[in-house]
Amino acid sequence: MARVLVVLPTLGTRGDLLEQALDSIVEQGEQVRAVLVAPMSATNAIAAARRRQIDWVEDPATGISAAVNAGLRAREGEEFYAWLGDDDVFRPGGLTTLVDVLDAAPDSVLAFGACDYILDDGTVLATSKAGALATWLLPWGPDLIPHPGTLVRLDDLEAIGLFDEKLKFTLDLDAFLKLRKRGAFSSTSRVVSAFRWHPDSLTVSDRWGSSREAIAVKARHLPAPLKAIHGVWSYPVALASQVAAWLLNRRASRASQ
Repeated sequence: MARVLVVLPTLGTRGDLLEQALDSIVEQGEQVRAVLVAPMSATNAIAAARRRQIDWVEDPATGISAAVNAGLRAREGEEFYAWLGDDDVFRPGGLTTLVDVLDAAPDSVLAFGACDYILDDGTVLATSKAGALATWLLPWGPDLIPHPGTLVRLDDLEAIGLFDEKLKFTLDLDAFLKLRKRGAFSSTSRVVSAFRWHPDSLTVSDRWGSSREAIAVKARHLPAPLKAIHGVWSYPVALASQVAAWLLNRRASRASQ
């Protein structure tokens, strides 16, 4: 039986990049079962998944969080969950690395690795490898835990009610903050995934919308005495994230020329 359930939500518009994402899942081996969540109209994407023996679940069409939850509800006894965007990829052996980390740390609810930021042609722009620092920063600083490079124990994810379907950008941040109360986070310096950086990525194209939602999510997880003053650090962190995204966009533009 597969130990890892990979959920890949898509609208079916990515074409060749989706094919690369699906291939990177298949390359992870028999311990992985994948579910493509897509609208019925995404016939090419569904066909691409079926050619690779990847299951299809219809997108409920009520947002990204609901789409991921629909995939999670297709669980068939797997222990772990991993997300993959329809233009992202797992690095060879990436999920095996994360499974090994969690097998060695039974008190941890999730494990994450380093994540490359790449262009459409695969060129690496930068690598996110914050490690344990990302866990420390999570409640008040930027979220440096890469969702495409994270493996979560499914029992714990189900215990927190899966993902909040009201959230558009920060479903992972909210879940991570809830999961912190259930156990430790483990990390590895090995690169286990790659995030495709381009202007129409959801969190890239609306960076300020993502920042506003992140501020609200973090505030609701703070102790009551800190909620009234969280803006003292939340808005500077959001601004710093905006600047970092702008710098990476500029690097991406130069690399594409």
